[in-house]
Amino acid sequence: LYWITFNEPYIFNLMSYVETGKFAPGRSSAEHAFDILRGGSEGTEPYIATHNQILAHAATVKVYRTKYQEQQKGEIGMVLVGDWYVPYSDSEEDQSATSRALDFTFGWFLHPLVYGDYPSIMRSVVKERLPKFTEEETILIRESFDFIGFNYFTAYYAKDNSSEAIPNTQTPTYLTDLGPITITHERDGVLIGPKVEESSWLATYPQGLKDALIYLKNNYKNPKIYITEIGSIDIDGPQIDELINDEDRIKYHQHHLYYLNQAIKDGARVKGYFVWSLLDNFEWSMGFLHRFGLHYIDFNDTDLERIPKASAKWFQNFLKDMEDVQQD
Repeated sequence: LYWITFNEPYIFNLMSYVETGKFAPGRSSAEHAFDILRGGSEGTEPYIATHNQILAHAATVKVYRTKYQEQQKGEIGMVLVGDWYVPYSDSEEDQSATSRALDFTFGWFLHPLVYGDYPSIMRSVVKERLPKFTEEETILIRESFDFIGFNYFTAYYAKDNSSEAIPNTQTPTYLTDLGPITITHERDGVLIGPKVEESSWLATYPQGLKDALIYLKNNYKNPKIYITEIGSIDIDGPQIDELINDEDRIKYHQHHLYYLNQAIKDGARVKGYFVWSLLDNFEWSMGFLHRFGLHYIDFNDTDLERIPKASAKWFQNFLKDMEDVQQD
């Protein structure tokens, strides 16, 4: 048995307390937030929410390990979103910006679970607004997982823009804490990887999967990892044949599996690869518009007819033979 306490808590906090506040509980102090959702504090509430999530996770793990694990022989962990960041250039400033971006996103959650506290850069920047763990809580949260779930979809360039930044006189927020960093899919007008035009966030970068896994190996004591979500999207439309004959999705997984294989050869402890998703599904922000599935769902059919896509048949054969991975 495998148990997951939280799935992508970073996304929950970002969408609930930082950006527009469009996810429940709908609190944001951002200027671009929906008027009805104003009233939150971007400088404190994201950190408080994360702190409580980490403590709740650790308490749940303690209960499971104490009462159920010996009998079930199961494992328990947390699933984290794994956006990867690539330095915009070889400059020391861009390297530092990349490290900071990783600490303020992925490290925000994993660092406490491995080492018992938040990354040092967060402590030095956020200061008293970042909650502290008691000695007892530190013991509780440290190593409070059997595995880490890793959801990988995309990568960004991280660029230091401190020379262009305007001195900040406003109340600090999570985004100002992150610092004068530009996060972008483009460098000199060239995308980091192929991108669906209708998607603002998903640019395909297979090498980022390997780089992220090796980063975890080297910086977080090489945890046991399951790739819990990884997949590409098609935009819903009338061309059903094109959606079913999804050769691009096959290439997507061939390329990512190639780099996954390289990471495993280099020592990353990856134990599973779960395609997102088995079926076209409902996405919280995009409804039925974005189709991730290996199986096409006719949402206009009362029986919701399911049709295996070409990628479903390919993946079935891949699982039988464990071959047919390609470098991009």
